[in-house]
Amino acid sequence: MDLVIRGARVVDGTGGPSYTADVGVHGGRIAAIGRIPGGGRRTLDAHGLALAPGFVDMHAHSDLALLRDPDHSAKAAQGVTLEVLGQDGLSYAPADERTLAGVRTAIAGWNGSGDDVDFDWRTVGGYLDRLDRAHGGRGIAVNAAYLVPQGTVRAYAVGWDDRPATAAELDRMRELVDEGLAQGAAGLSSGLTYTPGMYAGGAELTELCRVVARHGGYYCPHHRSYGHRALDAYAEMIELTREAGCALHLAHATMNFGENEGRAPELLALLDAALDRGRDITLDSYPYTPGCTTLVALLPSWANEGGPEAVLARLRDDAVAARIRHALEVEGADGCHGVPVDWSTIEISGVGDPALAAAHVGRRVDGWDTARRLLLEDRLAPTVLQHVGHEENVRTIMRHRVHTGGSDGILQGAKPHPRAYGTFPHYLGHYVRDLGVLSLEECVAHLAGRPAARLRLPDRGLVREGFRADLVLFDPATVAAGSTYERPRVLPTGIPYVFIDGRPVIHEGRRTDVLAGRSVRSGPAPAPRRPLR
Repeated sequence: MDLVIRGARVVDGTGGPSYTADVGVHGGRIAAIGRIPGGGRRTLDAHGLALAPGFVDMHAHSDLALLRDPDHSAKAAQGVTLEVLGQDGLSYAPADERTLAGVRTAIAGWNGSGDDVDFDWRTVGGYLDRLDRAHGGRGIAVNAAYLVPQGTVRAYAVGWDDRPATAAELDRMRELVDEGLAQGAAGLSSGLTYTPGMYAGGAELTELCRVVARHGGYYCPHHRSYGHRALDAYAEMIELTREAGCALHLAHATMNFGENEGRAPELLALLDAALDRGRDITLDSYPYTPGCTTLVALLPSWANEGGPEAVLARLRDDAVAARIRHALEVEGADGCHGVPVDWSTIEISGVGDPALAAAHVGRRVDGWDTARRLLLEDRLAPTVLQHVGHEENVRTIMRHRVHTGGSDGILQGAKPHPRAYGTFPHYLGHYVRDLGVLSLEECVAHLAGRPAARLRLPDRGLVREGFRADLVLFDPATVAAGSTYERPRVLPTGIPYVFIDGRPVIHEGRRTDVLAGRSVRSGPAPAPRRPLR
Protein backbone atom coordinates (compact mmCIF):
# COMPACT_ATOMS: atom_id res chain seq x y z
CA MET A 1 0.00 0.00 0.00
CA ASP A 2 1.14 3.54 -0.71
CA LEU A 3 -0.80 4.74 2.35
CA VAL A 4 -2.56 3.03 5.25
CA ILE A 5 -4.94 5.13 7.36
CA ARG A 6 -5.35 3.42 10.74
CA GLY A 7 -8.43 3.34 12.92
CA ALA A 8 -10.53 6.04 11.29
CA ARG A 9 -14.24 6.51 11.80
CA VAL A 10 -15.30 5.90 8.22
CA VAL A 11 -18.23 8.06 7.10
CA ASP A 12 -18.55 6.57 3.66
CA GLY A 13 -20.81 9.05 1.84
CA THR A 14 -23.85 6.81 1.45
CA GLY A 15 -25.63 8.18 4.51
CA GLY A 16 -25.34 4.78 6.23
CA PRO A 17 -23.90 4.25 9.71
CA SER A 18 -20.24 5.11 10.21
CA TYR A 19 -17.79 2.42 11.34
CA THR A 20 -14.18 2.07 12.43
CA ALA A 21 -11.72 0.64 9.93
CA ASP A 22 -8.31 0.91 8.34
CA VAL A 23 -8.27 2.21 4.78
CA GLY A 24 -5.48 1.36 2.35
CA VAL A 25 -4.61 3.43 -0.72
CA HIS A 26 -2.59 2.24 -3.70
CA GLY A 27 -2.11 3.78 -7.12
CA GLY A 28 -4.41 6.69 -6.29
CA ARG A 29 -7.36 4.46 -5.41
CA ILE A 30 -8.85 2.92 -2.30
CA ALA A 31 -7.42 -0.60 -2.32
CA ALA A 32 -8.67 -2.04 0.98
CA ILE A 33 -11.09 -1.25 3.81
CA GLY A 34 -11.13 -3.22 7.05
CA ARG A 35 -8.31 -4.50 9.21
CA ILE A 36 -5.10 -4.15 7.22
CA PRO A 37 -2.13 -6.10 8.58
CA GLY A 38 1.25 -4.48 8.25
CA GLY A 39 1.89 -0.95 7.13
CA GLY A 40 2.22 0.99 3.94
CA ARG A 41 4.88 3.24 2.54
CA ARG A 42 3.16 5.78 4.74
CA THR A 43 0.99 5.02 7.73
CA LEU A 44 -1.31 7.57 9.33
CA ASP A 45 -2.86 7.16 12.78
CA ALA A 46 -6.45 8.43 12.39
CA HIS A 47 -7.88 7.45 15.77
CA GLY A 48 -10.34 10.14 16.81
CA LEU A 49 -10.74 11.38 13.24
CA ALA A 50 -13.53 10.87 10.72
CA LEU A 51 -12.60 9.76 7.21
CA ALA A 52 -14.95 10.92 4.47
CA PRO A 53 -14.90 11.15 0.69
CA GLY A 54 -13.56 14.48 -0.52
CA PHE A 55 -16.25 17.15 -0.57
CA VAL A 56 -17.75 18.39 -3.84
CA ASP A 57 -18.52 22.09 -4.13
CA MET A 58 -21.54 22.01 -6.41
CA HIS A 59 -21.51 25.77 -6.99
CA ALA A 60 -18.07 27.37 -7.27
CA HIS A 61 -16.74 30.56 -8.84
CA SER A 62 -13.08 29.53 -9.05
CA ASP A 63 -12.98 29.67 -12.86
CA LEU A 64 -9.90 31.92 -12.88
CA ALA A 65 -8.73 31.40 -9.29
CA LEU A 66 -7.59 27.86 -10.09
CA LEU A 67 -5.43 29.25 -12.91
CA ARG A 68 -3.89 32.13 -10.98
CA ASP A 69 -3.45 30.56 -7.52
CA PRO A 70 -1.73 27.16 -7.21
CA ASP A 71 -2.32 27.17 -3.44
CA HIS A 72 -6.11 27.66 -3.48
CA SER A 73 -6.35 26.94 0.24
CA ALA A 74 -9.72 28.64 0.28
CA LYS A 75 -11.19 25.37 -0.95
CA ALA A 76 -8.49 22.76 -0.34
CA ALA A 77 -8.36 23.50 3.39
CA GLN A 78 -12.13 22.88 3.63
CA GLY A 79 -11.73 19.33 2.36
CA VAL A 80 -13.04 20.21 -1.09
CA THR A 81 -11.52 17.93 -3.72
CA LEU A 82 -13.80 18.86 -6.64
CA GLU A 83 -15.44 22.13 -7.68
CA VAL A 84 -18.15 22.64 -10.30
CA LEU A 85 -17.39 25.76 -12.37
CA GLY A 86 -19.21 27.63 -15.14
CA GLN A 87 -22.01 28.67 -12.82
CA ASP A 88 -24.87 31.15 -13.09
CA GLY A 89 -24.78 31.19 -16.87
CA LEU A 90 -21.58 33.25 -17.18
CA SER A 91 -18.04 31.99 -17.68
CA TYR A 92 -15.26 32.08 -20.23
CA ALA A 93 -16.06 29.27 -22.68
CA PRO A 94 -17.29 28.89 -25.31
CA ALA A 95 -16.49 32.38 -26.54
CA ASP A 96 -15.09 34.45 -29.37
CA GLU A 97 -13.08 37.65 -28.85
CA ARG A 98 -16.15 39.90 -28.66
CA THR A 99 -18.02 37.65 -26.25
CA LEU A 100 -15.01 37.11 -24.04
CA ALA A 101 -14.42 40.86 -23.67
CA GLY A 102 -18.02 41.42 -22.55
CA VAL A 103 -18.06 38.48 -20.15
CA ARG A 104 -14.77 39.49 -18.55
CA THR A 105 -16.21 42.91 -17.72
CA ALA A 106 -19.61 41.56 -16.68
CA ILE A 107 -18.22 39.16 -14.08
CA ALA A 108 -15.10 41.01 -12.98
CA GLY A 109 -16.76 41.19 -9.57
CA TRP A 110 -16.81 37.38 -9.38
CA ASN A 111 -13.38 36.56 -10.78
CA GLY A 112 -11.39 39.74 -11.23
CA SER A 113 -10.60 41.37 -14.54
CA GLY A 114 -8.49 38.46 -15.72
CA ASP A 115 -5.63 40.74 -16.75
CA ASP A 116 -3.30 38.25 -15.05
CA VAL A 117 -4.63 35.27 -17.00
CA ASP A 118 -3.72 34.15 -20.52
CA PHE A 119 -7.07 33.48 -22.20
CA ASP A 120 -5.61 31.11 -24.75
CA TRP A 121 -8.76 29.01 -25.15
CA ARG A 122 -12.08 29.59 -26.90
CA THR A 123 -13.90 26.29 -26.38
CA VAL A 124 -15.01 24.28 -23.37
CA GLY A 125 -12.49 21.58 -24.20
CA GLY A 126 -9.79 24.22 -24.54
CA TYR A 127 -10.60 25.63 -21.10
CA LEU A 128 -10.49 22.17 -19.52
CA ASP A 129 -7.17 21.52 -21.24
CA ARG A 130 -5.92 24.82 -19.86
CA LEU A 131 -6.77 23.69 -16.32
CA ASP A 132 -4.82 20.47 -16.87
CA ARG A 133 -1.68 22.25 -18.03
CA ALA A 134 -1.88 25.09 -15.49
CA HIS A 135 1.11 26.10 -13.37
CA GLY A 136 3.77 24.83 -15.70
CA GLY A 137 1.90 21.65 -16.55
CA ARG A 138 1.57 20.55 -12.92
CA GLY A 139 -2.22 20.93 -12.84
CA ILE A 140 -4.47 22.67 -10.33
CA ALA A 141 -5.09 22.54 -6.59
CA VAL A 142 -8.36 20.58 -6.69
CA ASN A 143 -10.38 18.82 -9.37
CA ALA A 144 -12.80 20.82 -11.50
CA ALA A 145 -15.92 20.03 -13.52
CA TYR A 146 -17.61 22.56 -15.79
CA LEU A 147 -21.09 23.60 -16.88
CA VAL A 148 -21.74 25.25 -20.24
CA PRO A 149 -22.84 28.81 -19.32
CA GLN A 150 -26.09 29.65 -21.11
CA GLY A 151 -25.66 33.41 -20.79
CA THR A 152 -22.24 33.24 -22.44
CA VAL A 153 -23.69 31.02 -25.17
CA ARG A 154 -26.45 33.59 -25.76
CA ALA A 155 -23.96 36.45 -25.86
CA TYR A 156 -21.95 34.48 -28.44
CA ALA A 157 -24.90 33.62 -30.68
CA VAL A 158 -27.32 36.52 -30.13
CA GLY A 159 -25.42 39.31 -28.37
CA TRP A 160 -26.48 41.28 -25.30
CA ASP A 161 -29.83 42.46 -26.69
CA ASP A 162 -33.18 41.83 -25.04
CA ARG A 163 -34.99 40.02 -27.84
CA PRO A 164 -35.99 36.50 -28.86
CA ALA A 165 -33.38 34.48 -30.70
CA THR A 166 -33.94 33.88 -34.40
CA ALA A 167 -34.20 30.32 -35.67
CA ALA A 168 -30.61 30.47 -36.91
CA GLU A 169 -29.39 31.87 -33.58
CA LEU A 170 -31.20 29.15 -31.65
CA ASP A 171 -29.57 26.55 -33.89
CA ARG A 172 -26.18 28.10 -33.15
CA MET A 173 -26.86 28.00 -29.41
CA ARG A 174 -27.83 24.32 -29.67
CA GLU A 175 -24.54 23.66 -31.50
CA LEU A 176 -22.49 25.48 -28.86
CA VAL A 177 -24.16 23.61 -26.01
CA ASP A 178 -23.79 20.28 -27.83
CA GLU A 179 -20.10 20.93 -28.49
CA GLY A 180 -19.44 21.91 -24.89
CA LEU A 181 -21.11 18.79 -23.55
CA ALA A 182 -19.29 16.59 -26.06
CA GLN A 183 -16.03 18.13 -24.86
CA GLY A 184 -16.71 17.15 -21.26
CA ALA A 185 -19.08 19.62 -19.62
CA ALA A 186 -21.44 18.08 -17.06
CA GLY A 187 -24.46 20.18 -17.97
CA LEU A 188 -25.79 23.67 -18.61
CA SER A 189 -26.06 26.58 -16.18
CA SER A 190 -28.17 29.73 -16.34
CA GLY A 191 -28.25 33.02 -14.47
CA LEU A 192 -31.78 34.23 -15.09
CA THR A 193 -31.42 37.44 -13.14
CA TYR A 194 -28.19 38.21 -15.05
CA THR A 195 -27.94 39.53 -18.58
CA PRO A 196 -27.92 38.33 -21.26
CA GLY A 197 -29.11 34.92 -20.06
CA MET A 198 -32.25 36.39 -18.50
CA TYR A 199 -33.44 37.50 -21.94
CA ALA A 200 -34.10 33.86 -22.89
CA GLY A 201 -37.70 32.76 -22.72
CA GLY A 202 -38.87 29.41 -21.43
CA ALA A 203 -39.19 27.89 -24.91
CA GLU A 204 -35.57 28.79 -25.74
CA LEU A 205 -34.32 27.28 -22.47
CA THR A 206 -36.36 24.14 -23.09
CA GLU A 207 -34.69 23.64 -26.46
CA LEU A 208 -31.24 23.93 -24.94
CA CYS A 209 -32.22 21.52 -22.17
CA ARG A 210 -33.20 18.97 -24.80
CA VAL A 211 -29.57 19.01 -25.94
CA VAL A 212 -28.42 18.55 -22.34
CA ALA A 213 -30.78 15.60 -21.90
CA ARG A 214 -29.34 13.83 -24.95
CA HIS A 215 -25.94 13.90 -23.27
CA GLY A 216 -27.26 12.71 -19.91
CA GLY A 217 -26.30 16.00 -18.27
CA TYR A 218 -28.25 18.32 -15.99
CA TYR A 219 -29.59 21.87 -16.08
CA CYS A 220 -28.45 24.12 -13.24
CA PRO A 221 -30.41 27.38 -13.19
CA HIS A 222 -30.07 30.41 -11.00
CA HIS A 223 -33.72 30.99 -11.75
CA ARG A 224 -35.67 34.19 -12.30
CA SER A 225 -36.41 35.18 -8.70
CA TYR A 226 -35.46 34.25 -5.17
CA GLY A 227 -37.74 37.02 -3.91
CA HIS A 228 -41.09 38.10 -5.40
CA ARG A 229 -42.97 35.10 -6.81
CA ALA A 230 -40.02 32.84 -6.05
CA LEU A 231 -42.19 29.72 -6.07
CA ASP A 232 -43.39 30.55 -9.58
CA ALA A 233 -39.76 30.84 -10.66
CA TYR A 234 -38.96 27.41 -9.21
CA ALA A 235 -42.07 25.96 -10.85
CA GLU A 236 -40.99 27.30 -14.25
CA MET A 237 -37.69 25.42 -13.99
CA ILE A 238 -39.41 22.20 -12.93
CA GLU A 239 -41.86 22.41 -15.83
CA LEU A 240 -39.44 23.29 -18.61
CA THR A 241 -37.02 20.52 -17.66
CA ARG A 242 -39.95 18.09 -17.49
CA GLU A 243 -40.87 19.05 -21.03
CA ALA A 244 -37.26 18.67 -22.15
CA GLY A 245 -36.76 15.36 -20.33
CA CYS A 246 -33.74 16.85 -18.57
CA ALA A 247 -32.39 16.40 -15.05
CA LEU A 248 -32.61 19.53 -12.88
CA HIS A 249 -30.25 20.86 -10.22
CA LEU A 250 -31.43 24.05 -8.51
CA ALA A 251 -28.59 26.46 -7.77
CA HIS A 252 -28.24 27.99 -4.28
CA ALA A 253 -31.85 27.06 -3.56
CA THR A 254 -33.33 29.38 -0.99
CA MET A 255 -36.26 31.69 -0.26
CA ASN A 256 -35.14 35.25 0.40
CA PHE A 257 -36.56 38.67 1.31
CA GLY A 258 -39.34 39.44 3.75
CA GLU A 259 -42.19 37.97 1.74
CA ASN A 260 -40.57 34.51 1.83
CA GLU A 261 -39.73 34.25 5.52
CA GLY A 262 -40.74 30.81 6.76
CA ARG A 263 -41.85 29.62 3.32
CA ALA A 264 -39.18 26.98 2.66
CA PRO A 265 -41.69 24.16 3.35
CA GLU A 266 -43.74 25.39 0.38
CA LEU A 267 -40.70 25.07 -1.87
CA LEU A 268 -39.95 21.58 -0.60
CA ALA A 269 -43.58 20.54 -1.12
CA LEU A 270 -43.26 21.67 -4.74
CA LEU A 271 -40.08 19.62 -5.14
CA ASP A 272 -41.51 16.57 -3.39
CA ALA A 273 -44.52 16.54 -5.69
CA ALA A 274 -42.22 16.45 -8.71
CA LEU A 275 -39.89 13.88 -7.15
CA ASP A 276 -42.83 11.63 -6.32
CA ARG A 277 -43.73 11.71 -10.02
CA GLY A 278 -40.28 10.35 -10.83
CA ARG A 279 -38.47 13.58 -11.69
CA ASP A 280 -34.66 13.74 -11.38
CA ILE A 281 -34.11 16.85 -9.25
CA THR A 282 -31.39 17.91 -6.82
CA LEU A 283 -30.41 21.25 -5.31
CA ASP A 284 -27.56 22.93 -3.49
CA SER A 285 -27.35 25.59 -0.81
CA TYR A 286 -24.81 27.36 1.39
CA PRO A 287 -25.25 27.47 5.19
CA TYR A 288 -25.50 31.25 5.57
CA THR A 289 -28.30 33.80 5.34
CA PRO A 290 -26.79 36.67 3.26
CA GLY A 291 -26.36 36.33 -0.47
CA CYS A 292 -23.50 37.69 -2.56
CA THR A 293 -23.57 39.09 -6.06
CA THR A 294 -22.42 42.07 -8.09
CA LEU A 295 -23.92 45.50 -7.51
CA VAL A 296 -24.73 45.92 -11.19
CA ALA A 297 -26.78 42.71 -11.15
CA LEU A 298 -29.42 44.46 -9.05
CA LEU A 299 -30.29 46.84 -11.89
CA PRO A 300 -33.37 46.20 -14.07
CA SER A 301 -32.69 44.05 -17.10
CA TRP A 302 -33.44 46.86 -19.54
CA ALA A 303 -30.63 48.89 -17.97
CA ASN A 304 -28.19 46.02 -18.62
CA GLU A 305 -29.19 45.49 -22.25
CA GLY A 306 -26.39 45.85 -24.77
CA GLY A 307 -23.53 44.82 -22.47
CA PRO A 308 -21.25 46.57 -19.99
CA GLU A 309 -20.41 49.68 -22.05
CA ALA A 310 -24.09 50.33 -22.68
CA VAL A 311 -24.77 50.04 -18.94
CA LEU A 312 -22.08 52.59 -18.14
CA ALA A 313 -23.53 55.00 -20.71
CA ARG A 314 -26.96 54.76 -19.11
CA LEU A 315 -25.53 55.36 -15.65
CA ARG A 316 -23.85 58.54 -16.90
CA ASP A 317 -27.17 59.86 -18.24
CA ASP A 318 -29.02 61.63 -15.40
CA ALA A 319 -32.49 61.05 -16.86
CA VAL A 320 -31.90 57.35 -17.48
CA ALA A 321 -30.26 56.97 -14.07
CA ALA A 322 -33.41 58.43 -12.51
CA ARG A 323 -35.47 55.74 -14.27
CA ILE A 324 -33.12 53.06 -12.96
CA ARG A 325 -33.50 54.43 -9.45
CA HIS A 326 -37.29 54.36 -9.70
CA ALA A 327 -37.19 50.75 -10.92
CA LEU A 328 -34.94 49.76 -8.03
CA GLU A 329 -36.55 51.65 -5.18
CA VAL A 330 -40.23 51.75 -6.16
CA GLU A 331 -41.11 49.09 -8.72
CA GLY A 332 -38.75 46.30 -7.67
CA ALA A 333 -36.27 45.53 -10.45
CA ASP A 334 -36.10 42.05 -11.93
CA GLY A 335 -32.36 42.14 -11.20
CA CYS A 336 -33.27 42.49 -7.52
CA HIS A 337 -35.77 39.63 -7.70
CA GLY A 338 -38.79 41.90 -8.09
CA VAL A 339 -38.41 43.38 -4.60
CA PRO A 340 -37.84 47.14 -4.03
CA VAL A 341 -34.27 47.49 -2.85
CA ASP A 342 -33.60 48.22 0.81
CA TRP A 343 -30.19 49.88 0.66
CA SER A 344 -29.57 49.10 4.33
CA THR A 345 -29.30 45.40 3.41
CA ILE A 346 -26.60 46.01 0.76
CA GLU A 347 -22.98 45.83 1.96
CA ILE A 348 -20.02 46.40 -0.35
CA SER A 349 -17.76 43.36 -0.13
CA GLY A 350 -15.26 44.08 -2.87
CA VAL A 351 -14.17 46.52 -5.57
CA GLY A 352 -12.00 46.19 -8.63
CA ASP A 353 -10.01 49.36 -7.99
CA PRO A 354 -8.02 49.02 -4.74
CA ALA A 355 -8.07 52.80 -4.33
CA LEU A 356 -11.82 52.62 -3.66
CA ALA A 357 -11.63 49.89 -1.01
CA ALA A 358 -11.04 51.98 2.09
CA ALA A 359 -14.02 54.21 1.41
CA HIS A 360 -16.50 51.50 0.55
CA VAL A 361 -15.65 47.90 1.47
CA GLY A 362 -17.44 46.67 4.58
CA ARG A 363 -19.93 49.54 4.53
CA ARG A 364 -23.64 49.50 3.77
CA VAL A 365 -24.74 51.44 0.70
CA ASP A 366 -26.44 54.63 1.89
CA GLY A 367 -28.55 55.12 -1.23
CA TRP A 368 -28.75 55.25 -5.00
CA ASP A 369 -26.37 58.17 -5.43
CA THR A 370 -23.57 56.23 -3.76
CA ALA A 371 -24.38 53.07 -5.70
CA ARG A 372 -24.43 54.90 -9.02
CA ARG A 373 -21.18 56.72 -8.37
CA LEU A 374 -19.42 53.52 -7.30
CA LEU A 375 -20.64 51.59 -10.34
CA LEU A 376 -19.21 54.29 -12.60
CA GLU A 377 -15.92 54.75 -10.76
CA ASP A 378 -15.29 50.99 -10.50
CA ARG A 379 -16.63 50.14 -13.97
CA LEU A 380 -19.33 47.76 -12.68
CA ALA A 381 -16.86 45.68 -10.65
CA PRO A 382 -18.23 46.05 -7.07
CA THR A 383 -19.51 42.97 -5.31
CA VAL A 384 -22.04 43.09 -2.49
CA LEU A 385 -23.40 41.05 0.37
CA GLN A 386 -27.18 41.16 0.37
CA HIS A 387 -28.56 40.58 3.87
CA VAL A 388 -31.98 39.22 2.87
CA GLY A 389 -32.01 35.57 4.02
CA HIS A 390 -33.76 33.69 6.83
CA GLU A 391 -32.15 31.12 9.12
CA GLU A 392 -35.29 28.99 9.37
CA ASN A 393 -35.39 28.62 5.58
CA VAL A 394 -31.68 27.74 5.46
CA ARG A 395 -32.08 24.94 8.00
CA THR A 396 -35.26 23.55 6.45
CA ILE A 397 -33.78 23.31 2.96
CA MET A 398 -30.52 21.67 4.05
CA ARG A 399 -32.46 18.77 5.57
CA HIS A 400 -34.07 17.79 2.29
CA ARG A 401 -33.42 14.38 0.74
CA VAL A 402 -31.97 15.81 -2.52
CA HIS A 403 -29.88 18.58 -0.94
CA THR A 404 -26.17 19.02 -1.69
CA GLY A 405 -23.62 21.61 -0.57
CA GLY A 406 -22.44 24.48 -2.71
CA SER A 407 -20.45 27.46 -1.48
CA ASP A 408 -21.29 29.93 -4.26
CA GLY A 409 -17.96 31.27 -3.07
CA ILE A 410 -16.75 34.48 -4.67
CA LEU A 411 -13.06 34.79 -3.83
CA GLN A 412 -12.60 38.36 -5.08
CA GLY A 413 -12.75 41.49 -2.99
CA ALA A 414 -11.28 42.75 0.24
CA LYS A 415 -14.15 41.35 2.29
CA PRO A 416 -15.68 38.32 0.51
CA HIS A 417 -18.61 36.36 1.86
CA PRO A 418 -17.30 33.91 4.53
CA ARG A 419 -18.98 31.05 2.66
CA ALA A 420 -16.06 31.07 0.21
CA TYR A 421 -13.67 29.90 2.93
CA GLY A 422 -16.09 28.26 5.35
CA THR A 423 -19.09 26.47 3.81
CA PHE A 424 -18.06 22.85 4.37
CA PRO A 425 -16.61 23.08 7.90
CA HIS A 426 -19.58 25.30 8.83
CA TYR A 427 -21.94 22.48 7.83
CA LEU A 428 -19.91 19.94 9.83
CA GLY A 429 -19.23 22.08 12.89
CA HIS A 430 -22.19 24.38 13.35
CA TYR A 431 -25.09 22.50 11.76
CA VAL A 432 -24.02 18.93 12.60
CA ARG A 433 -22.17 19.10 15.90
CA ASP A 434 -23.53 22.28 17.48
CA LEU A 435 -27.15 22.32 16.32
CA GLY A 436 -27.83 18.71 15.28
CA VAL A 437 -29.71 19.80 12.15
CA LEU A 438 -28.11 16.88 10.29
CA SER A 439 -26.32 13.77 11.49
CA LEU A 440 -22.69 13.47 10.49
CA GLU A 441 -23.51 10.59 8.15
CA GLU A 442 -26.33 12.54 6.47
CA CYS A 443 -24.18 15.61 6.06
CA VAL A 444 -21.30 13.77 4.39
CA ALA A 445 -23.77 12.19 1.96
CA HIS A 446 -24.98 15.72 1.13
CA LEU A 447 -21.42 17.00 0.65
CA ALA A 448 -19.86 14.04 -1.19
CA GLY A 449 -21.94 11.03 -2.19
CA ARG A 450 -24.98 12.79 -3.61
CA PRO A 451 -23.00 15.44 -5.56
CA ALA A 452 -20.84 12.75 -7.18
CA ALA A 453 -23.97 10.87 -8.20
CA ARG A 454 -25.45 14.04 -9.73
CA LEU A 455 -22.23 14.52 -11.71
CA ARG A 456 -22.36 10.89 -12.91
CA LEU A 457 -18.94 10.09 -11.47
CA PRO A 458 -18.80 6.32 -11.03
CA ASP A 459 -15.64 6.23 -8.91
CA ARG A 460 -15.88 9.29 -6.66
CA GLY A 461 -17.96 10.40 -3.70
CA LEU A 462 -17.81 7.25 -1.58
CA VAL A 463 -15.24 5.51 0.61
CA ARG A 464 -15.34 2.25 -1.30
CA GLU A 465 -12.75 -0.15 -2.67
CA GLY A 466 -11.77 0.75 -6.21
CA PHE A 467 -12.86 4.37 -5.87
CA ARG A 468 -10.45 7.26 -6.27
CA ALA A 469 -8.70 8.17 -3.06
CA ASP A 470 -10.13 11.67 -2.80
CA LEU A 471 -10.39 11.73 0.99
CA VAL A 472 -10.67 14.13 3.90
CA LEU A 473 -9.81 13.44 7.53
CA PHE A 474 -11.39 15.76 10.08
CA ASP A 475 -12.05 15.90 13.81
CA PRO A 476 -15.82 15.92 14.41
CA ALA A 477 -15.24 17.46 17.84
CA THR A 478 -13.31 20.49 16.62
CA VAL A 479 -14.03 21.06 12.92
CA ALA A 480 -15.20 24.62 12.38
CA ALA A 481 -15.14 27.45 9.89
CA GLY A 482 -12.52 30.05 10.68
CA SER A 483 -14.01 32.63 8.33
CA THR A 484 -16.36 35.28 9.69
CA TYR A 485 -17.96 38.39 8.22
CA GLU A 486 -15.26 40.45 9.91
CA ARG A 487 -12.35 38.12 8.94
CA PRO A 488 -13.60 36.18 5.92
CA ARG A 489 -10.28 34.72 4.73
CA VAL A 490 -9.40 32.75 7.89
CA LEU A 491 -8.96 29.04 7.14
CA PRO A 492 -10.94 26.36 8.98
CA THR A 493 -9.80 24.28 11.92
CA GLY A 494 -10.13 20.55 12.57
CA ILE A 495 -9.30 19.33 9.03
CA PRO A 496 -5.72 18.04 9.27
CA TYR A 497 -5.53 15.89 6.11
CA VAL A 498 -6.92 16.08 2.58
CA PHE A 499 -5.93 13.74 -0.26
CA ILE A 500 -6.61 13.82 -4.00
CA ASP A 501 -5.84 10.55 -5.77
CA GLY A 502 -4.03 9.56 -2.59
CA ARG A 503 -1.66 12.53 -2.77
CA PRO A 504 -1.55 14.83 0.26
CA VAL A 505 -3.01 18.26 -0.49
CA ILE A 506 -3.37 19.21 3.19
CA HIS A 507 -0.91 17.61 5.63
CA GLU A 508 -1.10 18.26 9.37
CA GLY A 509 -3.35 21.21 8.66
CA ARG A 510 -1.02 22.88 6.17
CA ARG A 511 -1.23 23.18 2.39
CA THR A 512 1.43 21.15 0.61
CA ASP A 513 2.85 22.02 -2.80
CA VAL A 514 1.00 19.09 -4.42
CA LEU A 515 -1.15 19.98 -7.45
CA ALA A 516 -3.22 16.82 -7.83
CA GLY A 517 -6.31 18.46 -9.34
CA ARG A 518 -7.34 17.93 -12.95
CA SER A 519 -10.38 18.62 -15.09
CA VAL A 520 -13.14 16.07 -14.58
CA ARG A 521 -14.94 15.48 -17.85
CA SER A 522 -18.33 13.89 -18.21
CA GLY A 523 -18.94 11.00 -20.56
CA PRO A 524 -21.76 8.54 -21.20
CA ALA A 525 -24.03 7.85 -18.25
CA PRO A 526 -22.60 5.06 -16.04
CA ALA A 527 -24.48 2.04 -14.78
CA PRO A 528 -26.89 2.83 -11.90
CA ARG A 529 -25.26 3.11 -8.48
CA ARG A 530 -26.56 1.98 -5.14
CA PRO A 531 -29.21 4.51 -4.05
CA LEU A 532 -28.17 6.93 -1.33
CA ARG A 533 -30.16 6.87 1.88
